[in-house]
Amino acid sequence: MSLARWSLPLRLAALAFALFLGGAAAAFALARGQAKPVVVVHVTMRDYHFTLSRRTVPVGAVRFVVVNRGGTVHDFAFAQTRSKTRFLQPGQQQTITVTFKKAARLEYLCTVGGHAKLGMKGTLVVGKPKTPPPPTTTTPPSTQSTDLQLTSIGTFDRPDLVTAPPGDPSRIFVVEQAGVIKVIDDGVLQAAPFLDISDQVQEANETGLLGLAFAPDYADSGLFYVLFNRHEANGNLYLEEFHRSSTNPDEADPYSGRVVIRIVKPWENHNGGMLQFGPDGYLYMAVGDGDSGVLNPPGAFAQTLNDLLGNIVRIDPRASGDQPYTVPDTNPFVGVPGDDPEIWSYGFRNPWRFWVDSVTGDLYIGDVGEGVREEIDYEPAGKGGYNFGWPCMEGTVVFDPTATCPNPVAPIYDYNHNTNLCAVIGGVVLHDPRLPGLDGAFLYSDLCGGEVMALRVKDGTLASNDDLKVNVPGVDSFGMDALGRAYVVSVNGPIYRIDPAGS
Repeated sequence: MSLARWSLPLRLAALAFALFLGGAAAAFALARGQAKPVVVVHVTMRDYHFTLSRRTVPVGAVRFVVVNRGGTVHDFAFAQTRSKTRFLQPGQQQTITVTFKKAARLEYLCTVGGHAKLGMKGTLVVGKPKTPPPPTTTTPPSTQSTDLQLTSIGTFDRPDLVTAPPGDPSRIFVVEQAGVIKVIDDGVLQAAPFLDISDQVQEANETGLLGLAFAPDYADSGLFYVLFNRHEANGNLYLEEFHRSSTNPDEADPYSGRVVIRIVKPWENHNGGMLQFGPDGYLYMAVGDGDSGVLNPPGAFAQTLNDLLGNIVRIDPRASGDQPYTVPDTNPFVGVPGDDPEIWSYGFRNPWRFWVDSVTGDLYIGDVGEGVREEIDYEPAGKGGYNFGWPCMEGTVVFDPTATCPNPVAPIYDYNHNTNLCAVIGGVVLHDPRLPGLDGAFLYSDLCGGEVMALRVKDGTLASNDDLKVNVPGVDSFGMDALGRAYVVSVNGPIYRIDPAGS
């Protein structure tokens, strides 16, 4: 029988039955939860705050995709439940699913010691809770330059760096030029040094133990790296890897040293010396041009690309097979015949101190001048291969008109020598939650002047350059701890922390 011959009542009955079956299927699907997808919240962790893609979620299952974009270890946890991620190293990600059974306001936080107090906490609203919302937290006023104080943390023997392992809020490590690294734990200087390699270090005017950097996964691997001049020829530079002691976290194993890179020095000065892991996980190292003009013309090695002198170097320092380290494929001179692939940027005289911004990845370099100009160089994140022009240029002034410097990049800022200014001291990019008015500023100073300055770059150009009205005589370095607090180091011995006034 054809459908066209059905009576109208029969056709209406068939349609009603079909609609019934469709509704039943939909109800069955809803009962099984198929019509209600899981809510997803993206959580980004930085130093020291959270960013959530949404702060209100319905009752039920919620999936949190958590990524650490900071420069130290963080986790994401709910204070009222046991739901949390593991401790995530910079760049790591984890997804957790939390089932909320009723409407509530739940506090989330980072459980690493001190991080919640610095701002890594917030409130997630689940459903429609009846209790009133907590009072709105107001943003603290911008800290002006006159609102700072220098807090002394001790006096040392020719200190040249302060640093700390990632995720370690209680300890700082002080590098002394003679070859000793000391530990301050909760404000107390430990009697035994962390590392003493003074018998291997050649210490003179510019030579010595110059750099220290802890691996991003130091809490697990126990690996750290030092850069120093060895008692060898003209004080050849050695980048070495060491291990933390297996029995005492405040001491290193002095016999665990492994040579990563050896750089032959043409003369004893112009060593550079800074080490820092960038947010990309690679180790950056500053190397001076190796000779101020004693045995070779000034800048003789700054434009050469077949050695590591006068460069910023970028490597993965971990041994791989029979190789003492590896070179990232994204380095600008990888695969270029005759060029050293380790080179990241070049054309420097003596880049004593630099800093990689833990948030943006931008690179700031203080390159000490010859006798007329001091300069601060700037390189946007991921833009290797820059030539900063020494010895063709000293800052923005011509130095050697006979030299060849392909495509030189001018400094972001330079200044004249005078009776009070003689050598730029590169510093740190500040992200201290206590000093929001200085967030993102590059702090630097001058060996002879001692005034701490704050330089800002916006869209690749100099935006401001302010005197912070604090002075450290003989300033020769800066540093930062795991909480983002900045330190100023004097070659005369004192070390100071930069704090809000009255703290």
